[in-house]
Amino acid sequence: MTDKLTVSVLGTGIMGAAMARNLARAGHSVRAWNRSRAKAEPLAADGAHVSDTPAEAVRGADVVLTMLYDGAAALEVIRQASPGLRPGAAWVQSTTAGLDAVGELAGFADEHGLVFFDAPVLGTRQPAEAGQLLVLAAGPSQSRDAVLPVFDAVGSRTVWTGEDGAAGSATRLKLVANSWVIAATNATGEVLALAKALGVDPQSFFDAIAGGPLDMGYLRAKAGLILDDRLTPAAFAVGTAVKDARLIVEAGRQHGIRLDVAAAGAERLARAAAQGHADEDMAAAYFASFDEETGTDT
Repeated sequence: MTDKLTVSVLGTGIMGAAMARNLARAGHSVRAWNRSRAKAEPLAADGAHVSDTPAEAVRGADVVLTMLYDGAAALEVIRQASPGLRPGAAWVQSTTAGLDAVGELAGFADEHGLVFFDAPVLGTRQPAEAGQLLVLAAGPSQSRDAVLPVFDAVGSRTVWTGEDGAAGSATRLKLVANSWVIAATNATGEVLALAKALGVDPQSFFDAIAGGPLDMGYLRAKAGLILDDRLTPAAFAVGTAVKDARLIVEAGRQHGIRLDVAAAGAERLARAAAQGHADEDMAAAYFASFDEETGTDT
């Protein structure tokens, strides 16, 4: 079979738009849909066809890729797409959906004769735009050739976690990875907030840990966004991070463990969102350390 495919991308936010653009640049025929059409329109300049409905976008597609807010949104949209779905098409489900939702989504795929791939990605705006995402994927080995050109277009590497997408092994790994990302981001904000409260120059902290085991590129990158007031456009928005943090806490609860740091992180991100930072980079959780009205330490 040819490695040039017809790919439907449902959801063209920060990640979906970048993935659609890279698919088009790789020579695939791309059909894009977004709930707000205005967010999808710029993709026309990259050769994508912008569709009015999910059903129109998926009609005749070899691969359907969903990159939506959460599992409920993915299920709603794929149901809307059902009149146009072709039995035997591959469904690359890249939304961070949570453990419960993966089973529901896989069940829909089975009912409609789709080959289901649980395939969340690791990475934010910049690696997505560069086609350098890490794809975490689970799905049947005999059908992987159908989706490898898609993964190659959007990512630099694919890590296969299992044969059964319905088991959610890729989503499980994504939640584990995101638990670390969210904890590190919240810790970065608290370090800078404490430094401000105590009158410590943040640079003295970075100098103290420079080159040692406590130093970390991610810490410096997120701190830079805060210190230089570069929180927009978001690489990964506060509002989306709240959702992911809650999925992580719920996954832990379902498996009999308490994730105190994740739970506190979810509350911290939610507080920043309530203060008006929902669309800013998740590093804006920094502001949750301060009173939302006065900007002073709480």
